[in-house]
Amino acid sequence: MEPSLFNGISSTDITVGVILGLLAFLALTCVVSGFFTVAQNERAVKTSFGRAERVGSATTLDDPIAQHLTVEERDRYTYPQVRVIPPGGPYFKWPWEKVYKVSVATETLNMAYDPADPRANQGGTLLEAVTKDQLNTGLTGQIRFHVSERNLYAFLFGIKFPIAHVMGYFVSLLRERIANFEAPSGEKLLEASDTSTVAGISINDLRKNLSSLNDRMVEECRCSEARYGISLDASLITAIDPPMEVESALAAINTAHNEVSSDISRAQAAADQKITQSKRAVEIETLNAQAEVEPLRLLAGELSALKQKGGAKALEAYVRNVRLGLFAKAGRTVLEVK
Repeated sequence: MEPSLFNGISSTDITVGVILGLLAFLALTCVVSGFFTVAQNERAVKTSFGRAERVGSATTLDDPIAQHLTVEERDRYTYPQVRVIPPGGPYFKWPWEKVYKVSVATETLNMAYDPADPRANQGGTLLEAVTKDQLNTGLTGQIRFHVSERNLYAFLFGIKFPIAHVMGYFVSLLRERIANFEAPSGEKLLEASDTSTVAGISINDLRKNLSSLNDRMVEECRCSEARYGISLDASLITAIDPPMEVESALAAINTAHNEVSSDISRAQAAADQKITQSKRAVEIETLNAQAEVEPLRLLAGELSALKQKGGAKALEAYVRNVRLGLFAKAGRTVLEVK
């Protein structure tokens, strides 16, 4: 009979050895898996038994990002501020703790992309909206955003699908803005140097004011940082196009308007030229009249001075001398006989 491998070892020793080995394995596993690092473009939040580490009793209402919320929204979107783990490491966590890492790098998405249904909006390529004059338009462009380090609780735990919420919020604001858009007050859309658009047609107003529309969208979406933990950096609407059947009619309207504007410009140029010529003619005639009147004024001044110095006889002598000069130049003289 072969000798037993465990001869001389009691069952108690075996049990103790198994327990010690298991404890050593668990300790080694905890130590190895307990260390973690955070990349340069990441931020991390650690939870203990499912609860994120708070920063005292501070909330998002204590942060300047809350100034863009309305009074009603302040009651709905109040999140605790959590301790954010910056890039670096290694950091340590216990087995009952969990680390959530989030990329804070700026990302770009097509504004027609629907995270809940990628097939929507023609496969995420064209976003439709209706203008104030009931014209169905197609919008193309992108939005640029990043996860807000100042409100990671909302992004990680407050909302189930933050990207979907932000995209839906942005699209609803954009469609409302398109439906009620009007050119900025005081802006002259029709100028002599720009006759490419027609005033009063919403699609033309939108195309001409794309920059102000983008700026307005960014301004209205500033509250998304406090609501969803995502900050909208830029709205880049690149094109607004009506359906093909409307585009041809709109092109005809613009062409007719351009022709009318061209005729008006030519008429204004001709009128301006005539006005300029008339002003020059008036100036020339005024100068001629002044040239004729000035010698008479000088002569009258000289006669007045002569009368003051020599009296009435001096004036008669001057007149006689003038007559003699005229007689010398005349070929025939007619004298009145009394």
